[in-house]
Amino acid sequence: MGKVAQIEALELGNGIQYLLDSAYKVLGNPIFLFDVNFNMLAFNDVPMDDPIWNEFVSTCTLSKETLEFLASERITEDVVNADRFIVIRRDWIKYARMSGHIVNRDGIVVGLLTMYECNNAFETEIMAAFEALVDRTVSEIRDYDYFTMLPLTYHEDTINLLLDGAVVNPFLFNPQAQMLYDSFDEYLFLAVVSLDRNDMLEHVHQNRLSYFKSMLKSQYPSNKYSIYSDYIVMLMSSKHRHSLGAQMLTAHIVLFEQNGLCMGISEGFENMYELRKYYDQAVTALTSGLARNSGQRVFLHNG
Repeated sequence: MGKVAQIEALELGNGIQYLLDSAYKVLGNPIFLFDVNFNMLAFNDVPMDDPIWNEFVSTCTLSKETLEFLASERITEDVVNADRFIVIRRDWIKYARMSGHIVNRDGIVVGLLTMYECNNAFETEIMAAFEALVDRTVSEIRDYDYFTMLPLTYHEDTINLLLDGAVVNPFLFNPQAQMLYDSFDEYLFLAVVSLDRNDMLEHVHQNRLSYFKSMLKSQYPSNKYSIYSDYIVMLMSSKHRHSLGAQMLTAHIVLFEQNGLCMGISEGFENMYELRKYYDQAVTALTSGLARNSGQRVFLHNG
């Protein structure tokens, strides 16, 4: 039986670690799987004289310094922009790597499977068998809630990291930023939504923000959300910005009025690393609009 057939014959339902350990016996090269937050989920427990492999298996993640180095070498960009599979070779890399995107049942990239070329060369049969392993892994994780829910919490964490300026490397167009573009067209707008604060306790205010975020998400599911400072943050596609504002000012204005909600919307942008600039625009639109006390609920930044 050939290597591809052996991989395709691996039984599902025994977990990712079983798949990787079984694949190592077939392919002879070490393999690991990590999610889009760079959390190691499974790997072959074999010795390797590679610093990135050793950092991953010893800490189960990668340091910020390592991530920025990989980004500066354009490795992260190459992987993210790959259609699905990619072979990475660099002069300074001792072992080439072959990587494949792992997608959840909604078709969203949630992880990366990587194999090192350290024992057997990346010949046609080995590469085809690795591609079969990626397909097998995708089938294995299809019903895992972890991968289904990952993008939902992931968006909020990433938006807040970008707003904090924690991710500033211009080469780091990585899964943290890339996933925010999923389902968006062309450029984006950022909106902030505020609610009446009154004199409520901080934890009550934060709970109310969470509640209203879930309410808005049910009304406008195509947007992506987070809670930052005293605001609900929404990322929306350019195709929705003006129509969304019109809808909220007409058909859905009652929703905002009855719940004491107001919204400021930024100018359009494409660079996710400038998120803080457009957040500040949205806050300015909101606060300036409220100061005019015109009775409106949605305010657009006018530049």
